[in-house]
Amino acid sequence: MAKLIYIEKQVRNHPRAQNILKKLKCSNVVEINHFGEIFNRNSQNFRIQKENVNYIIAAKTNNMVIPVPSPTSAVKGYYFSHMYNCFYDCTYCFLQGLFNSAYHVYFVNYEDFGKEILNITKKTETNLWFFSGYDCDSLASEKVTEFTSYFVPLFSNLKNCLLEIRTKSGQAKQLLKYDAHPNIICAFSLNPQSVIESYEKGTSSLLNRLNSMILLAKKGWNIGLRFDPIMLNCASKKQYIDLFEQALGSIPKKNIHSVSIGGFRLSENHHKKMKHIDPNNKLLFNEDYDYCDKLWALKPEFRETELSLHEHLKKLIPNSTIFMSS
Repeated sequence: MAKLIYIEKQVRNHPRAQNILKKLKCSNVVEINHFGEIFNRNSQNFRIQKENVNYIIAAKTNNMVIPVPSPTSAVKGYYFSHMYNCFYDCTYCFLQGLFNSAYHVYFVNYEDFGKEILNITKKTETNLWFFSGYDCDSLASEKVTEFTSYFVPLFSNLKNCLLEIRTKSGQAKQLLKYDAHPNIICAFSLNPQSVIESYEKGTSSLLNRLNSMILLAKKGWNIGLRFDPIMLNCASKKQYIDLFEQALGSIPKKNIHSVSIGGFRLSENHHKKMKHIDPNNKLLFNEDYDYCDKLWALKPEFRETELSLHEHLKKLIPNSTIFMSS
């Protein structure tokens, strides 16, 4: 049960907002003019708030759909965020360095997102790849947001478009109620169980994620495998090779849309902010990492194992489906 919910006056009577209020079950509801009044305040502590999360219900009015570097040269990439912050609490999560607040923000004006997405698709015949799950875990929050009920039908009717729903959850049943569609990918972030237990607090186990993949593949869904971030300080090269083979062997090759692999990295600004608010997080002080080109990432002399894992993936699956995360 939520302790406190802030809600923008403009969405107080919005059906989606009313639905979220019923699900969060909170009698202490405070009306505000704009979510930024609460969410963007200075002198907040993300780590403290993460232990006592409050909620904000709002409408997003700018930066609805944002260009991002695309995984391949054949498509243009965009992301959109129907929610800020995540149910999970991953030690390495960049959101701690991105936002001032750990409060969950639910944006209810899905139709405005839809209009912006449609506008972008009308301006080009280039293949477009839209990502959901950048600022949250879309499936983990599905029971509250009902994200899929709007965006799965939307993308099912678009041409030359892909929607990637990325998750660390095992909530396959949220998608199983829909027919599979080639425009939609469910992409699972995968790590050895030792990494999940050490760094991915609250997330589904590796076995639950794999079982969800299997269920979705049986229903015809396209699956993305996201071996990212690679955490070689917590798992061995052999553990990752075993993970690759286990994941790739769990579903038919025809259901594997794409595979990505990438090492742990943070922007320099995010890393410095995270160190400041969480000085006990040993991961952020690992001396195998350093700043280069405004990123805090593994030093070049330690990247050989990461690169060899990429080469190993090429032996297991066609190279055309593999891309390096940046």
